[in-house]
Amino acid sequence: MSLSDIKNRIAKAEADAGRAAGSVKLIAVSKVQPDARVRAVLDEGHRIFGENRVQEAAGKWPGFREDFADVELHLIGPLQTNKVRQAMELAEAIHTVDRPKLAKTIARLAQEIGRCPDLFIQVNTGEEDQKAGVMPREADDFIAECRALDLPIKGLMCIPPVDEAPSLHFALLAKIAARNDLNGLSMGMSGDFEQAIALGATHVRVGSAIFGERVSE
Repeated sequence: MSLSDIKNRIAKAEADAGRAAGSVKLIAVSKVQPDARVRAVLDEGHRIFGENRVQEAAGKWPGFREDFADVELHLIGPLQTNKVRQAMELAEAIHTVDRPKLAKTIARLAQEIGRCPDLFIQVNTGEEDQKAGVMPREADDFIAECRALDLPIKGLMCIPPVDEAPSLHFALLAKIAARNDLNGLSMGMSGDFEQAIALGATHVRVGSAIFGERVSE
């Protein structure tokens, strides 16, 4: 598999779903990938990347941005409140807003910094104890709470349970987004992004299918 293969599959999935070409953003998930692999994808012209950990992103992307100024960085892992300032200074988007304390911290720092990344609220569609995200039944209230803080909520994000049909979770996320007038849907990974696109995904997160298997955790 390669970057061009994934992009071709995305284009086909868009067409099959009757969606406009280019309506889905591919986030190349570069966490724990060697710099040489990341640079190779940058050299191919791709510019949208996803990182899980703020610390890793901070060690990697300022250097790459010296050579590739138009990089768009998305943070897609759990975010601790003590890492919010650094995250906001590094990233164009944060996909894991999932609790009031985090939302309030982002709002306060946005006033200080004078800018705020695009934000996605993570919904725990499978209601899994070990997974981050607001519960589906609480999503409407949390979206309203974030909007009351003047946060730029662009959409919702989910990671379906590994042992359930992902399309059920994608459909649930799309339903919550639609009733809250949110257009962004960050859903779908290497094994299921075509299903996600069919159900309205605007951002898909693909790692190993582009870069190869991770070297370490």
